[in-house]
Amino acid sequence: MLDRCRDDCRIAPLKAVLIVAFVVVLCTCAIRGAELSACTKIWDTGAPLGDKIDFVSRTGWKLVPCNLLLLESNPAAAASDPGYYGCEYSFQADAVVENEHLIAVFRPNTGRVVVYSKANGSRKRFELAPLPSGTRTAKIAQRRLLRNTGNDAVLEIIYSGANDLSIVFAFDESEIVEVRAGSNVEGVSIFSSIRYGVVPDFIGDDLIFDPGQYPSTEVLSIPSENTFLGLLEGEDGILIMSWPQGGQTAELTLGGGQAAVRTIKSFNFDADGKSLYLAVLSAAGIWHEEQLKPSYLEKDVAIGWKSPFRAKWTTQFVEAGVRTTFTFKETKEKIWRGVTGHYTYPVWFDRDNAFFRLSKKIPPKGRSVIYCLEGRETPASITTPVDILKRTLGRQACESILDFPGRVLRTHHRRGAEGIRRACTCGGTEAIEAVFKAGQEVQRKAYVTEAVDDMLYFVKRHVERIDEYRAFADDMTEYLVATGKSAPGLKPYLDDVLAMVEQIPREYERNKGNMKTLEYAGELARKTKALTRKKESGNLKACLELGKKWRSMGGAQDNVIGAYHSITRKLAQEAGYRCVDRPEAVEVAKEIRRRCRQCLRNADGYEIWADY
Repeated sequence: MLDRCRDDCRIAPLKAVLIVAFVVVLCTCAIRGAELSACTKIWDTGAPLGDKIDFVSRTGWKLVPCNLLLLESNPAAAASDPGYYGCEYSFQADAVVENEHLIAVFRPNTGRVVVYSKANGSRKRFELAPLPSGTRTAKIAQRRLLRNTGNDAVLEIIYSGANDLSIVFAFDESEIVEVRAGSNVEGVSIFSSIRYGVVPDFIGDDLIFDPGQYPSTEVLSIPSENTFLGLLEGEDGILIMSWPQGGQTAELTLGGGQAAVRTIKSFNFDADGKSLYLAVLSAAGIWHEEQLKPSYLEKDVAIGWKSPFRAKWTTQFVEAGVRTTFTFKETKEKIWRGVTGHYTYPVWFDRDNAFFRLSKKIPPKGRSVIYCLEGRETPASITTPVDILKRTLGRQACESILDFPGRVLRTHHRRGAEGIRRACTCGGTEAIEAVFKAGQEVQRKAYVTEAVDDMLYFVKRHVERIDEYRAFADDMTEYLVATGKSAPGLKPYLDDVLAMVEQIPREYERNKGNMKTLEYAGELARKTKALTRKKESGNLKACLELGKKWRSMGGAQDNVIGAYHSITRKLAQEAGYRCVDRPEAVEVAKEIRRRCRQCLRNADGYEIWADY
């Protein structure tokens, strides 16, 4: 029995060691399993990658663990020894960051970070590098791993040739890449193959830059207004860039080739010390370019493009001499708009099939570029550019950019739903004349009186809106004149803009005789109400004559408001388009566009409204 006890005593420590070793192995395997299943992974390729990367076999690639102590020969012992802590990871070759949406490869020799979209079978979508300093291109000298949790990854890339020349790249589980330039990096260049560049405007019309329109220009200076969209060649991707408010500047470098197929080669961005966010959204047909052929005139044309998902799809046509935004409707329908009058709305869907109906009012000239910014009954699984904007800048910052309150049309309805549904001089006189034709003007005196007051309210609202545009023109003129005195070199640019602004007072002088005055409207109201006091044979004729005067006055005001809206929207557009070859004019262009946007908020329903 004593011998047996001695054997048990010898075996017990051995069992304890085996149990501890087994637990360590289990823990290590569990941690390594968690590493492999991480949402965001960092890889060390072991050897420099070639031009063609095999993302399938990944021969020689090693996963960088979230817990660097796992790289030690005895992880458990290292975890208990503070001497091991703080050891930085040293990449043997290229660094790669991967999540469900993208693969980012950091290439030391070229100095570029290359981002591939996994939605397209790991297709290269864009490259990024510091803005070049002189003729020299920086190369990556060091890659510092700042964060690696399995949910997010942060790498600092230090470039050769200058102290503290660095860029920090941050990734999470989404398709978004955050880029933060260091103190000695002015900005970054994003290289891609962009067919069209878009500066979104959620109150007016987007600026759409077609490189083919600038055959002899290499660089375009554009307004930097929080976001930029690159519609990628192939019509299956959109590169979205967003940034917070600041003093950022942006320019587009155009590639070579024929004007018809020229592309934007790079987006050069001075970040003003703030973050830049990038994301690629991919889907077949996520945008579309359609040549507007003469054969499209006065025909319903199925253009062959189908919407890949439900959203707010838009395009632009020239209406009344202004590039105008049209949102695709769900069905074909007739509309009436100020300035242009009655016609068939030019774009709609039949199921997912897109149709055009172009006319002399919306001529088939140039190209139509179709894309979406916002969702509309969009599936939760689909991400839109506005979703990216909200995720990167935050909802509070996006409130002023998206400006949903500013997109609400001002009302003409004095009594809301209780009044005449068609609140205008046409609708009001039509309702009143129906009472007189039925011979009920005395019995329905109260109804007629309320309808007249509704029309009077409508006219007052029109006059208020006209006065807002006139005040806007006065303020804009004062700003442009003052700017011209302080920056005489901008005179050609400012003169062009001022000539557009001057159309507003000229339009008023040309039409004020037909628009009449509020005193004139008050007199019409008094005469119309007076016809309800007593039943007489001449009441109907007098009512019809007064109705013509009401409609003539209201119609003239409708046309002026529509013209003012067109002028102001064109002013905002041309300010952005005409500064492309004048970098010194970009800040002025941004201020002009800001003022236009403020005036265009809460448009009148009779204006040619971009969000109609």
